[in-house]
Amino acid sequence: MQVKEYLKIEKAASLSRSEVGRLGVAIIFIVLVVIYTGSNFAHVEQAYLLISAAVIGAYMAMNIGANDVANNVGPAVGSFALTLTGAIAIAAVFEAGGAIIAGGDVVSTVKKGIIDPADINDANVFVWVMMGALMGAAIWLNAATWLGAPVSTTHAIVGGVMGAGIAAGGWDIVNWDSMGKIALSWVISPVTGGIVAAGFLYTLKKMVFFRDDPVEAAKRVVPVMIAIMAWAFTTYIFLKGVSKIISVSFPTALVAGLLVAALVWVLVTPIIRKAAPGLTPDRDGVNRLFTIPLILSAALLSFAHGANDVANAVGPLAGVVDVLTEGAGGAKVAIPLWIMVIGALGIAVGLALFGPKLIRTVGSEITELDRSRAFCIALAAAITVIIASQMGMPISSTHVALGAVFGVGFLREFLEQRLGRVVENVLASHKGQPDFLETERVLNDFRNAPPEDKLRILTELKKMGAEAVIPAAQRKELQKALKRQLVKRSALLKIISAWIITVPVSAFLAAMFYFVLRGMMLP
Repeated sequence: MQVKEYLKIEKAASLSRSEVGRLGVAIIFIVLVVIYTGSNFAHVEQAYLLISAAVIGAYMAMNIGANDVANNVGPAVGSFALTLTGAIAIAAVFEAGGAIIAGGDVVSTVKKGIIDPADINDANVFVWVMMGALMGAAIWLNAATWLGAPVSTTHAIVGGVMGAGIAAGGWDIVNWDSMGKIALSWVISPVTGGIVAAGFLYTLKKMVFFRDDPVEAAKRVVPVMIAIMAWAFTTYIFLKGVSKIISVSFPTALVAGLLVAALVWVLVTPIIRKAAPGLTPDRDGVNRLFTIPLILSAALLSFAHGANDVANAVGPLAGVVDVLTEGAGGAKVAIPLWIMVIGALGIAVGLALFGPKLIRTVGSEITELDRSRAFCIALAAAITVIIASQMGMPISSTHVALGAVFGVGFLREFLEQRLGRVVENVLASHKGQPDFLETERVLNDFRNAPPEDKLRILTELKKMGAEAVIPAAQRKELQKALKRQLVKRSALLKIISAWIITVPVSAFLAAMFYFVLRGMMLP
């Protein structure tokens, strides 16, 4: 056997062993869930249904960790502020912490009012609806992760509840006004995130990167942006965490955030001024200032995500437990701590085992990210989610984060193409003039320069006046280079397609699972 063929077989076997290992760990986690629920709820009349629901909830939580968490840490990994291992460790800890500490004592088992539980009078039917919803959403998330498409777990569970609800009670059971708002969020979420992220990045470019001395400008601007980040996350933590201990209104949280932001600005400003002399006077030097803020933002975004999205895994599970143990099944139920722990651990396990694929997709396969761009994405995600939640907008944190990534990429494309058009106009106005070799050298430097350096080179071109000339063939080559796509269109198409079909596919799968459960359980 040839050495090359042998190496191919070894590589395939290594991948297979790795995959088997991940599946083995996931199965061990599921078995532990079965053992715990079986030993603590053996006295329940339909204990097998409760155990089954717990297993499905754990499976759903693992899929949330594998798919959705990438949006929080992907930009930090893609910009090399964090290693993949470090990002997984930080996200796992903070996702679990957010789920347990601030996951909420009460959540809606019917998610966003999609169906009215009063229309499901039979407790067994209610249990089948919730289990079908969880299973349908989890299967779709699993498929989306395998395809490398980050999708909204909230939309998946909403589609699951809708599909199972329709299967149980017909089309009239669905609150179609709520579904219309969710469909609208497919547009609102990414567009808002993209605009906010692009706005922050453009501000950085104008106030820092386009300056003659970027590091000197960064000494003034970067502390302000870090303070804005501190304000956003402090406000959110007050609303989600502190409010569980004492009553906190939005204005109070806002003021607390502003106070922390002011303190952070006071502390960070001298640190950055002290670090500035050791930085190179270019984009790379400025990017180093965003390393620690990026790591903190990844941790805080993971905490916020765990607090919000754990309900997608355990909300319906809590409804099943409530029906089987208490005979209730109203619109809202308290989530016991053991259920929150299953959701938190499931998210952490899913992230560690299957999250790297989506982390790479978000961090490096959509557009090239450096630390300043990644910081703008994280900041946009935090601010947009806070504002939207206070306005009651049905916004998806997944869509916001990915919209921010696309917004940053498209802003870079726009700025490069605009500069290209200006250069073409300058060249055309000076056609036929001498000193071609010098002009060619300048234009080649321009073509290969980073976007931020192009403005300075463009200024030099304008100063050359009549000497700034290049033949038509060279102009076309330059124009083509300037119009290169900085956002991967195949990734854009794949992700948007996955977003559009998330609700209907989850609904279809959930309806199928409901009918299977109903067929198995009825005499």
